[in-house]
Amino acid sequence: MIEVQNVSKVYPLYEKPIHRLVEAVAPGRRRLHRDFHALRRVSLRVERGEVAAFIGPNGSGKSTLLQIICGVIPPTEGRVVAEGRIASLLELGAGFNPELTGAENVRINAEVMGLSRAGVERAFPHIAAFAGVGDFLYRPVKEYSSGMYVRLAFATAIHVEPDILVVDEALAVGDAVFANRCIRKFEEFRKQGVTILFVSHDLALVKQLANRAWFLYQGEVLAEGGPSDVVNRYVGMVLAPDGGPGALPEVAEVDPRMDASTLADTHSHRHGDGASVIRMAELRNALGVPVRVVEAGELVQVTVEVEYLCAVDAPMVGILLRNRNGLDVFGTNTLVEGLVPRPVAAGERLRFGFRFACRLPRNEYTLTVASQYADGHSQDWRDDLLRFSVANTREVAGLVDLEVSVNQEAVSAPQALRPA
Repeated sequence: MIEVQNVSKVYPLYEKPIHRLVEAVAPGRRRLHRDFHALRRVSLRVERGEVAAFIGPNGSGKSTLLQIICGVIPPTEGRVVAEGRIASLLELGAGFNPELTGAENVRINAEVMGLSRAGVERAFPHIAAFAGVGDFLYRPVKEYSSGMYVRLAFATAIHVEPDILVVDEALAVGDAVFANRCIRKFEEFRKQGVTILFVSHDLALVKQLANRAWFLYQGEVLAEGGPSDVVNRYVGMVLAPDGGPGALPEVAEVDPRMDASTLADTHSHRHGDGASVIRMAELRNALGVPVRVVEAGELVQVTVEVEYLCAVDAPMVGILLRNRNGLDVFGTNTLVEGLVPRPVAAGERLRFGFRFACRLPRNEYTLTVASQYADGHSQDWRDDLLRFSVANTREVAGLVDLEVSVNQEAVSAPQALRPA
């Protein structure tokens, strides 16, 4: 268990190095610095066995928070309560001596993390196999590539039997094989009840691995909750014209004619400038009847009705399908599909239809609907607005069902056995 209680971190910033010295020799006489708040009164609690993700733009305080949790730096205010052994991988190169070999660094760091010497020797073959750096294990780490470096550091951290594993963007440096190996290890840790905290800019990975997520911006927690919803809020900020979270305008709700049973969780995110509003969105079958369950391969249509409150030169409407884990399955918009936009006047109401064969595996899905400008900025973006299920008797893997046909033919006849 980890509990962060009202933690703040403030750094003094000086215009000139000499100002630091002047303040040190004459404290209290003159203030020659300004305060930079890396974290502002952050409080959160991560339970045992949870996988917690921290997302946000660069400079939002994610790495600072992890460093405070691991005890690398002290907080200016507040405190952190952590139960259990913490293994961390915070910065590429932290804790490794570049002049020592990989094997020597592994042994030193494993002991620093709390393993006995006998425990280190038991774990060493597993660390070496997981890192997969080959003969470089016995070369000085200053000769390593960045990927080899992080692989060895990560392999060491996860084999010291941690109760809490803290990782800051480690998977971004490794290759695809190593990243897949790490994901499997995370899943194994989750089953063992190990608490995992990680920072990542890979939003699909956050949705795949995390139980909960926190969205940090300028040192403050803007959102906390399920990974899919928190990621949606972050993406909403990214798509905002000014790139900041700002207060989103109040826009009218969806048309009451919609079947309330198909509406997704009310916590789904909504953002945009309100130049247009989505008044109605439905998933209909080939007969035009709204449906909640779709047969795999069935022809369906997403119908979206948009009211334009302001004149828009090039209106664009898009849809996005996600599976129950929040992973994007398919998305398109009117521009991609070749619908040439025409200017619309304030007060106009347009209806758009997206027709397609629903070639999806058996699963539960959500439908995100958005009205946007041609540059991608949002007017009314409704995350996970509708939910529906796909019925499929076929057991297929992956995100789509391509309805493959298979044939078989002989390439050559077997040769007759020759007598000895």
